Amino acid sequence: MIKSIISFLCKSSPFWAVIILWRLQLHFWNPGGILAIIPIFFYSFVRPIPWFTPFAILFCFLIDYSCDTKLFWTTMYFITYAINGFQYFLDLQRADRNAIVPFMIFFGISLFVLMIINISWTMLFRCIWMFVWVSLLYIPVTNITKKVLGND
Repeated sequence: MIKSIISFLCKSSPFWAVIILWRLQLHFWNPGGILAIIPIFFYSFVRPIPWFTPFAILFCFLIDYSCDTKLFWTTMYFITYAINGFQYFLDLQRADRNAIVPFMIFFGISLFVLMIINISWTMLFRCIWMFVWVSLLYIPVTNITKKVLGND
């Protein structure tokens, strides 16, 4: 009984990571729960798990709602999902270092588009800060969820 509960909690850790990172919204450190994009990207494209895609779409929509970005992150997720369909061009499942470079490209392009939409000095510095902060947290967050999940 206890082993089945522990097994369930370990297998559901990516889902819990997204929920927790989205709920821990802080204006400077995690605006709109944007840190939830880390496990969304990782478990959708790098280490896909069953039934995670609908969950990721829902939480991209919730990030959009929290950030007031009108389906921006959901659209970026769909674009990345479509690009990832070209497995002969991109193979994120075999990328090294938890595919941090593809994540930084995805997140950097997304922030650049956001900055262009609302161009100002404040937005420029906010985008630079978010890019550096989320990129620094990518490896620790993915390593922690991989350890809990047990697929190191």
